[in-house]
Amino acid sequence: MNTQVKTRYLKFMSEAVKEARKGLKEGGIPIGAVLVKGDKIIGRGHNRRVQKKSAILHAEMDCLENAGRLKAADYEKCAIFSTLSPCPMCTGAILLYKIPVVVIGENKTFKGPESYSKKFIKLVNLDLPECKKLMADFIKARPELWNEDIGV
Repeated sequence: MNTQVKTRYLKFMSEAVKEARKGLKEGGIPIGAVLVKGDKIIGRGHNRRVQKKSAILHAEMDCLENAGRLKAADYEKCAIFSTLSPCPMCTGAILLYKIPVVVIGENKTFKGPESYSKKFIKLVNLDLPECKKLMADFIKARPELWNEDIGV
């Protein structure tokens, strides 16, 4: 990855991390996401399952919801940045809307169906220590909530 692309990816991932930290402050799970079209964030969100007593408000789903209704052609010009590898539900939404690029902060804590999604999208793992630490600290403090979120 060239320096210019990496710098751009890190800029948008830092916004996803801000969303994750916002979720943690709200008492939720620290996972964040942003939807980017061109060089503009058009949607942002964080895991709000706890806050909204929701079964589906993972960060990526919240982000897509907050972006509002878009045309199919708009989604096809986007990238979604998530602090953690998207789960099967979120991957399904990404594939449904044909978002061609997914940039993740890490996949050591949780690895979604990446081998499947790579058949359809470009997946970039930044493997960021900050994202790993954020999740490791949370899981240590709230293992029961983490297990609920990932369906254990």
